[in-house]
Amino acid sequence: MKMNADLVLRRENAVPKGIATAAPIYVERAQNSTLWDVEGNRYVDFAGGIAVLNTGHCHPKVIGAAKAQMERLTHSAFQVAAYEPYVALCERLNALAPINGKAKTILFSTGAEAVENAVKIARAATGRPGVIAFSGGFHGRTLMTMALTGKVVPYKGAFGPMPAEVYHAPFPIARYGINVENSLNALSHLFRADIAPERVAAIIIEPVQGEGGFHEAPIALIQALRQICDEHGIMLIADEVQTGFGRTGTLFAIEHSEISPDLITAAKSLAGGFPLSAVIGRADVMDSIGPGGLGGTYSGAPIACAAALAVLDVIEDENLLARSIKLGERVKDRLADFAQNPDLRPMDAIRGLGSMVAFDLVTARGGSLPDGPAAKAVTAKAFAEGLILLSCGVSGETIRLLYPLTISDETLAEGLDKLENALRV
Repeated sequence: MKMNADLVLRRENAVPKGIATAAPIYVERAQNSTLWDVEGNRYVDFAGGIAVLNTGHCHPKVIGAAKAQMERLTHSAFQVAAYEPYVALCERLNALAPINGKAKTILFSTGAEAVENAVKIARAATGRPGVIAFSGGFHGRTLMTMALTGKVVPYKGAFGPMPAEVYHAPFPIARYGINVENSLNALSHLFRADIAPERVAAIIIEPVQGEGGFHEAPIALIQALRQICDEHGIMLIADEVQTGFGRTGTLFAIEHSEISPDLITAAKSLAGGFPLSAVIGRADVMDSIGPGGLGGTYSGAPIACAAALAVLDVIEDENLLARSIKLGERVKDRLADFAQNPDLRPMDAIRGLGSMVAFDLVTARGGSLPDGPAAKAVTAKAFAEGLILLSCGVSGETIRLLYPLTISDETLAEGLDKLENALRV
């Protein structure tokens, strides 16, 4: 029988320490919202592969579609010889995305790759170099996406100069004393002090920040950014890598703001665990680059495309958008009860669109000073209880809940019971 401890030693000899793992286990198998390690221990999964598994582990329709495609074609490279699942998926996404007018889609492999290419497309469409992102935002780990990411530790520290012409504005978070007016004033100052708006290709924003702490971008901010972009010919990019495909109760989180971005980046839950990402955008913008200017050997792999088509079917057939809202309400009600329990750690700021739910650990009941070490302790205790749980946030104070939208009511309740025990002082 394989043992976690043995695999930990093998890992230390074979894998660099720069890639960290939250839970010290090795997964043998998983189904829907539950996974088992190599020793047979069972865990409720409230991480979902970092928001990748909105349709759960190994959904039978997704696995069935992938298996059927695997028997027909595994790879040809879309640039060499195209295949129908790629085109079919682009058609579906074009029809579903909140883009004004005709839309087009190009497929890639990872979220960072999608963001990189969205920047390339925006620069080509505008002929401008500058890109503006927000503090606390996370957009990836490649050099360009790392530059866009608004958090130094652990993403930027050792990697030298960042790419040029990337700027940051403060993201509005009440705990840190920043509101929408402050953010917009800072953006106006940025235009006066660092880069004229006529030199900005794109403004990129997560409709709900992921690694930054599950903070929702206020609708007033999103709408103001749309107006600014329209005024100055800037592309507005909605980074939906973590927020997309039902997590917030709409297919894309930007739909809550009732505006249309010029470009949308998508990944994570798009293909139910298979590596796939997309840039969806206005057709005239997407066509600003000529043949050969975009692509990638594994981009839009046929198995991943087949899986993604099945994911979209599951979201529709199982009414997961409505279920996301229902589950989120249930979870937030339970968290509100936790917050009133003096036997549990002090909590604050329970929040979330749909099932993109989070709360903060604070140093004192009724206070707002973030407590990152407490969040770390809670995730460790949750693991001991049999619950896979992740933290995030500017100061590491946030506990985020990313259970699959297909989770059963019974397993959700079990996971919340485990969370309650992990919060116990």
